[in-house]
Amino acid sequence: MIPAASFAGKRVSLFGLGGSGIATARALIEGGADVLAWDDNPESVAKAGAAGIATSDLRGADWAKFSAFVLSPGVPLTHPKPHWTVELARGAGVEIIGDVELFCRERVLAAPNSPFIAITGTNGKSTTTALSAHILKAAGRDTQMGGNIGRAVMTLDPPTPDRHYVVECSSYQIDLAPSINPTAGILLNLTPDHLDRHGTMQHYAAIKERLVAGSETAIVGIDDSWCAQIAERLERTGRDVIRISKRLPLTDGYFADGTDLMEAVHGRYSRIAFLEGIGSLRGQHNAQNALAAVAACLKVGLDLGEIQSGLESFPGLAHRMEQVGRKDHVLFINDSKATNADAAAPALSSFPRIYWIAGGLPKEGGIEPLRGFFPRIAKAYLIGEAAPAFSATLGEAVPYEISGTLAAAVEHAAHDAAGDEGGEVVVLLSPACASFDQFKNFEVRGEAFRQAVNAVAGVKPIGGAR
Repeated sequence: MIPAASFAGKRVSLFGLGGSGIATARALIEGGADVLAWDDNPESVAKAGAAGIATSDLRGADWAKFSAFVLSPGVPLTHPKPHWTVELARGAGVEIIGDVELFCRERVLAAPNSPFIAITGTNGKSTTTALSAHILKAAGRDTQMGGNIGRAVMTLDPPTPDRHYVVECSSYQIDLAPSINPTAGILLNLTPDHLDRHGTMQHYAAIKERLVAGSETAIVGIDDSWCAQIAERLERTGRDVIRISKRLPLTDGYFADGTDLMEAVHGRYSRIAFLEGIGSLRGQHNAQNALAAVAACLKVGLDLGEIQSGLESFPGLAHRMEQVGRKDHVLFINDSKATNADAAAPALSSFPRIYWIAGGLPKEGGIEPLRGFFPRIAKAYLIGEAAPAFSATLGEAVPYEISGTLAAAVEHAAHDAAGDEGGEVVVLLSPACASFDQFKNFEVRGEAFRQAVNAVAGVKPIGGAR
């Protein structure tokens, strides 16, 4: 835990008592703050009280006595309307911050030069965070990973000069972290997302921009117009900007040329790393993730040999194009995290011949946006509530069966793929649907897929993320 010493002797209010909220309250108390916490959920309040955290309905609190208000990132700050606690804090002139802001202040106090990589973007944050942390750990660096992935940021070990931090940041967390100041800040990409919480795309993009604007070095993917404009804006203000692209050769920066990762300096190119043969980093989207991780790890002092070794040993993340097994020429891939068509597209684009397991609780638009990938699909195995609608979309373009259950789909797909004599093929779970018709969440669905694959005779499990 990181004690929040920056609030020692001060009175702090806190709202939101989920796992990260309780961790943040404990960090404040450990640092010497006087904390008063609340939540709209009585069970959460009871849990906090049992943990020794003082609780009281903040409607009756004297807000003039609070030095700061710590808000859970899941609670509306601006849209669709501010939470009632936000209105009370603003009315009393109390600053509103989150746990990432607390971390940034403690780092400044204890070890301001400790290497700090922060990652945001609409897509790819978790993979880039995990990859960056893996490369650092594999190179023998003392590395802490958390934030919007894994551990709550205030539960990490306290800052020291040689301790490296890799922190995934959602837009909600950035909105509550006005002084965020990473050594290397990564903005991967921007597409419309969370507009119910941010109102407009312009506001959403402006929040994301704050992370790289406060960085010593801003690493920005420029394959969308929003991020390209941000890179230009930062450069005009004198910031150190590294541009990355998964599809465009650059005059200066880093870009992908197939599986080669290239550095451009005034139009002169050199290969600095490669992804050939790294199954956990297949696809153009992972080339962008890898470029960002390479640039960040170079910034915090790793050499190219250390980085390449880390890339090659990266196991990938569970449920995100995760290799779970192989039987002869058949590779089994768990992409259960793909809960809509856009999320399924990267996996479908990464393999030439696919036995595709799809379906579940359908999302708006179905699989029509994936029609361009239909020629890659040898056969589809449809499950869950979406099966009738998906079969109608596939029509005569793709052979399919309505398997009903995931276990049946795996069994049938494995059998059919084994008889395919066209070289390596993939049995791919990339559902393009939510899981809730048959499973509690996408993680449970992914584990069910893994178990079904392991039940296929002759399959050799592939070690990796769990």
